[in-house]
Amino acid sequence: MHKSGLTELEVVLAVARRKSFRAAASDLDMSATAVSNAVANLETRLGVRLFHRSTRSVSLTQAGDQFVSQIEPAVASIQSAMTTAAEHKSIPEGTLRLNSSLGAALMIFEPIMLKFLQRYPGMTLDISTEGKLVDIIAEGFDAGIRVSQRVPQDMIRVPLTREVRLAVVGTLAYFQNHQKPLTPDDLRDHICVRARLPSGVPSPWEFRLQGAPTPVHVTGQLVMDAPLLMLEAVKQGAGLAQLPEWYIAREIKEGKLVKVLEEWTSPAPGFSLYYSGRRHIPYGLRALIDLIQQENGSVL
Repeated sequence: MHKSGLTELEVVLAVARRKSFRAAASDLDMSATAVSNAVANLETRLGVRLFHRSTRSVSLTQAGDQFVSQIEPAVASIQSAMTTAAEHKSIPEGTLRLNSSLGAALMIFEPIMLKFLQRYPGMTLDISTEGKLVDIIAEGFDAGIRVSQRVPQDMIRVPLTREVRLAVVGTLAYFQNHQKPLTPDDLRDHICVRARLPSGVPSPWEFRLQGAPTPVHVTGQLVMDAPLLMLEAVKQGAGLAQLPEWYIAREIKEGKLVKVLEEWTSPAPGFSLYYSGRRHIPYGLRALIDLIQQENGSVL
């Protein structure tokens, strides 16, 4: 349950932001019924309806839109003051909401996120994973984690990893029926499991041709948006895939997958954590940034 003395106002802002009572309830760690009751109670006291409600959509009324625009900066200011006051405690506590790609979250879970929770047992990490880039401020996140090149220009970026080594892999069984490719051009004779970009189109594979990183478009019957599914498809002999080496290290070590085109493979950009410099930095986020910089001080 969200307890800051501003519950009803925070509920209204969350519903307005998410355009959904259920999504707002999830963000605030409340039940959908509690969120609905909070809005109804406030509407009763104000004597005006703030939201249009239907089975399919939630939207602000004219009065609701004006109300939200007036209270939003005041509530943000009060929340910032409360956060600042709470930072006088020696150990951070509370919830830190992060938005990340699935691959990035998997890559840094053990070296960063798990260590952060062990160091600060009073903190909760609420991590949402999705492929598309979202507006972390509008969606109520404290920070995001994405490929460094995709971080919006107006955000402050904290590098998490170096460039990510990629590998083209297949199973021994697959190569019993297909000759190993010797150059990226040979991939035209192979079945390739492709990743889907957030835009919806299949992602090209990256190679270093004539000394420069070059995208190569491959073909195949499977296009997926989750590395876990791609890995499983390759392990089942569905074709070749280009995946981060850290992601398939165990399968390579155990001999379940075989790397090819090693001399041609180009690394992918690393990941960064990013946040808005125009808002007060929560104490928990400051602690996470400090941990990242400590862990990566001798690496990046």
